[in-house]
Amino acid sequence: MAVPKRKMSRSNTRSRRSQWKAVAVSTQPCPQCRSPKLPHAACSVCGTYNGRQVIEV
Repeated sequence: MAVPKRKMSRSNTRSRRSQWKAVAVSTQPCPQCRSPKLPHAACSVCGTYNGRQVIEV
């Protein structure tokens, strides 16, 4: 197992940790009903994906 040779400074530690950010989930409007949905997923409101009905809602 790799073990660091020297203690990492506070500025280096904080610089590394500053990149851990929470990202908001991106949504797109459904082309059928215009409700927000995840990209590349079926709409949970109307049940369509790629212009066709895939889920019975």
